[in-house]
Amino acid sequence: MRVFLTTDRLLLRRFTEDDLDDLVRLHGDPEVVRFLTGGRPTPRAHLRDQTLAKILAWYEQGPLSRWAAVELSSGDFIGWFALEPGGGHDLRQAELGYCLRAASWGRGYATEASRALIAKAFTDLGVHRVFAQTMAVNAASRRVMEKCGLTYLRTFHQHWDDPIPGTEHGEVEYELLRADWTRRVGPGGGGSGS
Repeated sequence: MRVFLTTDRLLLRRFTEDDLDDLVRLHGDPEVVRFLTGGRPTPRAHLRDQTLAKILAWYEQGPLSRWAAVELSSGDFIGWFALEPGGGHDLRQAELGYCLRAASWGRGYATEASRALIAKAFTDLGVHRVFAQTMAVNAASRRVMEKCGLTYLRTFHQHWDDPIPGTEHGEVEYELLRADWTRRVGPGGGGSGS
């Protein structure tokens, strides 16, 4: 198991091909994927051949990717967190993302791990800008972004061939620059992660 970081309650590790069943269960829960697919489960073949294949390839290309999140107290897979290459292959920018099982919601896990990822991005990975995007109507995700110090940047509209409810309100983007993060936490860094 290749651990990327740990927080007080979570371990973030590299995905393996053995994680496919957990991904299928996660992305098969209509409530979990409400703001991703409108509640439609993601097919197993897509998760295996595209999602998981892309994640595993990223591990060979550099430090930015997506990691399986495991609850330390139980050892259970609870979802994933990401610092994915942003703006094409610009490794100075990282897109923060997260997707957690509904049973794990409301426990502060998204904020805890996201803060640790942001700290790692700015202190260890050479990232200058962390950003995150979600549907404008996804209030819970927006709250996590704000708790992590990201600030609202813009609302934008994309064209979707098969729009889901809420799409008409657009997408929002939040960001945090390393210089702003450093001013907030001090020169020694911060965050709960290793």
